[in-house]
Amino acid sequence: MASHIVGYPRMGPKRELKFALESFWDGKSSAEDLEKVATDLRASIWKQMADAGIKYIPSNTFSYYDQVLDTTAMLGAVPDRYSWTGGEINLSTYFSMARGNATVPAMEMTKWFDTNYHFIVPELAPSTKFSYSSHKAINEYKEAKALGVDTVPVLVGPVSYLLLSKAAKGVEKSFSPLSLLSSILPVYKEVIAELKAAGASWIQFDEPTLVKDLESHQLSAFSAAYAELESALSGLNVLVETYFADVPADSYKTLTSLSSVTAYGFDLERGTKTLELVKSGFPAGKYLFAGVVDGRNIWADDLAASLATLQSLEAVVGKDKLVVSTSCSLMHTAVDLVNETKLDDEIKSWLAFAAQKVVEVNALAKALAGQKDEAYFAANAAALASRRSSPRVTNEEVQKAATALKGSDHRRATTVSARLDAQQKKLNLPVLPTTTIGSFPQTVELRRVRREYKAKKISEEEYTNAIKEEISKVVKIQEELDIDVLVHGEPERNDMVEYFGEQLSGFTFTANGWVQSYGSRCVKPPIIYGDVSRPNPMTVFWSKMAQSMTARPMKGMLTGPVTILNWSFVRNDQPRSSLPSPTWLRPPSRSVPSSPRRSKPCSYSRAPLLIARRMSPP
Repeated sequence: MASHIVGYPRMGPKRELKFALESFWDGKSSAEDLEKVATDLRASIWKQMADAGIKYIPSNTFSYYDQVLDTTAMLGAVPDRYSWTGGEINLSTYFSMARGNATVPAMEMTKWFDTNYHFIVPELAPSTKFSYSSHKAINEYKEAKALGVDTVPVLVGPVSYLLLSKAAKGVEKSFSPLSLLSSILPVYKEVIAELKAAGASWIQFDEPTLVKDLESHQLSAFSAAYAELESALSGLNVLVETYFADVPADSYKTLTSLSSVTAYGFDLERGTKTLELVKSGFPAGKYLFAGVVDGRNIWADDLAASLATLQSLEAVVGKDKLVVSTSCSLMHTAVDLVNETKLDDEIKSWLAFAAQKVVEVNALAKALAGQKDEAYFAANAAALASRRSSPRVTNEEVQKAATALKGSDHRRATTVSARLDAQQKKLNLPVLPTTTIGSFPQTVELRRVRREYKAKKISEEEYTNAIKEEISKVVKIQEELDIDVLVHGEPERNDMVEYFGEQLSGFTFTANGWVQSYGSRCVKPPIIYGDVSRPNPMTVFWSKMAQSMTARPMKGMLTGPVTILNWSFVRNDQPRSSLPSPTWLRPPSRSVPSSPRRSKPCSYSRAPLLIARRMSPP
């Protein structure tokens, strides 16, 4: 029986790390206070996985900010502007790279593949000097070992690190960070040597760039890197982990030919083609870490289907070489379903957050070893059947509307020039009109008002008046600045996605389903469980109020359906492309309610396309 977790959420079930970080950044607590919270979180995560029966438990997946930034610190690849003078990188330098400081800006941040997580992009140059400058990986391995947990230390692989890097400002465009491969490998060797000396028997290199379409010289870099590391890795079991997509055939061939690698981890939730590659040819004597439990979504696994997949792989790789794993790190899911005490019981039975996915992984491993928990599998099957048959999932009106869609429904009926002409006649805008993106700062006072309204400490009338006052201030500021097309500032909106999801059917929301986006920033993605429709107008009430305050055009603002999809946990029982409802942009049949509680904000608009120049809010 063998089970493995690629990675686990860092923030804690109640966002303990978030609050500890922000307290430290505000100077309200010490580095020791921050480290105490971090140490307790790591210990609880390792213990949780050990108690669940996970064999291969990861370490060094915890981070104060981001795992790529941790690797930058490990390599001592600190840009010159941070005035680092060498030695072990401290929290001041580390957080300056992540967040900037009073004198220098932060490093660039970008999305981690197609997730909503973000990483700090390394800035490299031909002159970059590398040195072993953060011993985090070895420290956390020893920390876990002292607790009686033998972990698998995880490092961002050397090739992926360079492929995810960018050339520092002022460097020739022809420079490729990959050219620094031979310069960073000595540091990796030092890390590996320390881990071996501390007693590590396994090491995991995350090389997610292998799922990209790579050029031949980039694939050759993997061969060169792991050949160079082979002697250092001698005596260690080496896992190279990929995730988020299929591994292309040429990348699969390159990866499985690496003689220094003992095991390969694949995302078999998204990687259906990779599954076929494995079945058509897998290197003898190597381990397959089969990522069958979805690390990207919050639905309970179909245990029977996953077990069937695993059993089909047994014949290919051998029973002793097959390890049940997650498709990727569980950091992309919410932490623990046990904290959702107010979530609808039926929908809750359909879900599995990170803590529950750990149990699923081990249940599959036990079943594969002939120790199937029949009651657990039966409960899982019942929950899946409930979801498939629930009338809450399917809305006949939405299904009919979707079926009735024609190709012409995806195209505007009028030309751009006709819309521009109609716009100009109606609005009489200048040649280069100005507007703002739409959202003004959410002040402490606004958050207090919304919180008190939600807790029923203030009346609906008091809430409406407070928001009206804020909109009035925003309108006045824009008029004084002579902005041509105004916005109402969105003071009534808690979040650009959650706000709309709360007014759409087919959505549900958690109380503590937080997921890290970057640093201490966490988001609470809505869950789309059924066909989506719009019972009432969503934004009319506040937009009409805002327009009544000015003679200038007031712009209605909606979060687009694609953004809502990408920022939500979406259904896994139908193609992603069919998730948006055709009723999303159709006005509801009911009359517009007057209560802000029922109708809530801004406007459905049939106005011509507005051409406007963007301008940051004051």
